[in-house]
Amino acid sequence: MSSWVRLMFPVPILSVTLLLLYYNRLLQFKGAHRYNATEEKILLTEACDAFIKGKEKSFLLEATSANTNEWSSCQEYITQNHYITSPLSEEEAAFPLAYMMVIHKEFSTFERLFRAIYMPQNIYCIHVDEKASADFLDSVGRLLDCFPNAFLASRMEPVVYGGISRLLADRNCMKDLVESDVPWKYVINTCGQDFPLKTNKEIIQHLKKFKGKNITPGVLPPDHAIPRTKYVHREDIVHSFVRRTNVLKPPPPHNMTIYFGSAYVALTREFTKFILEDQRATDLLKWSMDTYSPDEHYWVTLNRIPDVPGSMPNGMWEGDLRAIKWRDMNDHGGCHGHYVRDICVYGPGDLQWLLNAKSIFANKFELKSYPPTLECLEMRIRERTLNQSEITVQSDWYL
Repeated sequence: MSSWVRLMFPVPILSVTLLLLYYNRLLQFKGAHRYNATEEKILLTEACDAFIKGKEKSFLLEATSANTNEWSSCQEYITQNHYITSPLSEEEAAFPLAYMMVIHKEFSTFERLFRAIYMPQNIYCIHVDEKASADFLDSVGRLLDCFPNAFLASRMEPVVYGGISRLLADRNCMKDLVESDVPWKYVINTCGQDFPLKTNKEIIQHLKKFKGKNITPGVLPPDHAIPRTKYVHREDIVHSFVRRTNVLKPPPPHNMTIYFGSAYVALTREFTKFILEDQRATDLLKWSMDTYSPDEHYWVTLNRIPDVPGSMPNGMWEGDLRAIKWRDMNDHGGCHGHYVRDICVYGPGDLQWLLNAKSIFANKFELKSYPPTLECLEMRIRERTLNQSEITVQSDWYL
């Protein structure tokens, strides 16, 4: 496999040697494949400890995506990549989750996310951007063919950042998930550059604290967000952007108060049915078609209506669903990767901050740009999963 590594660390020679050994071996195998569990664990642990302690300064590493075509069978793929094939506790078995995953690129990053959150009792709907490459769609489809509880959304949207298509992608998955026989309790939406900071059991315990309430962080819109719903916006699919016009929008339907919040939510099954069936939700969707980033007002606005299932009329930013380093915030110690749309793509220097975060997910990650960030985070989450398991699990399974 052709690849190159350039590392520069102000650390002792031994630490540098261990890091180079680990990543040279990492690049010899695609995706999550390992060949000597004990040795690999030692090397990974050494490297991650150095990163977490802040002993790295900079590096550049090119990695290639995993390719499911390399595996002769699904059973081999699942076994070699150490997927979890049975519930790890009674609590988890009794509290299945649903996931909506909207993705469009970087198969290797998506594969890591999928493996990190996969549990056999859960259910997963994956929406691939209609504009994504045929190779990407094929790779995702081959992966999902190996899992009976994961599937492609029945309808795909050409997703535009900030457009109604992003909201429709989630709703398409909602329709599919509601029809599922899996008795899931909450649905969580993710994108392909998310990664969990908690184990499946910890996520469940976090959600249980809300006692059947929907988690839609948000408040009344600040000044900068008001134009998003005050003026008509047009989604340009061809050029993939949203353009604001000077045309004023009519008032929202049913005299609703529009809120502004996170696009990332955790919703109960009952609330999901309300979204798909209630006239108020349908009318708000139609009104939102020509707004900017409607997923940042749609969920939270509906969840502030007192009589809807699991509503939180007095909710604010509580929920801890996503850890994000915004460029204009100075309380996170800076970005050790790089910024995309003012959001930090995490580098290895962000690991300590991520591991201390209270949120259940973080955004954004790129395996190709910063492999150690995902490698080390996944190792720590899997170690905690192993320690929390009520069944006997092979000690090197997370490698």
